[in-house]
Amino acid sequence: MRLLLDTHVAIWSLTAIHRLPVDIRHMLASRSNDVLVSAASIWEIAIKFRLGRKDSPPFNAEEAIRHFTNVGYDFLGISVAHTAAVGRLNTPHADPFDRLLIAQAITEPLILVTRDSKIAGYSPTFITW
Repeated sequence: MRLLLDTHVAIWSLTAIHRLPVDIRHMLASRSNDVLVSAASIWEIAIKFRLGRKDSPPFNAEEAIRHFTNVGYDFLGISVAHTAAVGRLNTPHADPFDRLLIAQAITEPLILVTRDSKIAGYSPTFITW
């Protein structure tokens, strides 16, 4: 499987693995699966870390890249096809980062792993809990 992690899932996979269901943990650990983090997630981490709020990511964007690389995740760049696909989403999601992740997952295609049930409605192949 080719899995695209929503930003919060990517962060939790490093900092709060207990928040992920056991089956998701197994998918992330399986060498037969490709696990990807979008450039959009790195961008989101950069912005939210800089804000310094209580719910901000626990590391900055550069640290995130290093951590994700160390655990073997690959990165998905943002293409013009991905950005154009945002305009074809039936019901636009309120979060612009999520809209781009949804468009990337549909375009590639990838299985988007998220805790956000609103995102899961965009494709039957998306995984949520």
